[in-house]
Amino acid sequence: MPENLTAILIFLAYYVLVAAISVAITVFDKSAAKKGAWRISEYMLMMVGLAGGALPMFITMKKIRHKTKHMKFMIGLPAEMVLHVLIIAGVIYFYCY
Repeated sequence: MPENLTAILIFLAYYVLVAAISVAITVFDKSAAKKGAWRISEYMLMMVGLAGGALPMFITMKKIRHKTKHMKFMIGLPAEMVLHVLIIAGVIYFYCY
């Protein structure tokens, strides 16, 4: 087994977990908004995006039409995605070269 395989599997497991959480809280917030119930704060949504859930959260928001008029999310989440790509590219470069 390659030495980096364990690290890759841990990263993938982390990403799947964060992706699932980001989708769940986005759908929950949309549902709560319809009911007038307790909501997830915008800060928390952005932090989950920053933790790795930006892409699945952005796709979910577009799909269910939640917070699509908020520039904080429509610009902020893609900016977080760019940051993630840069970090991943840096890690790949560091470990492969």
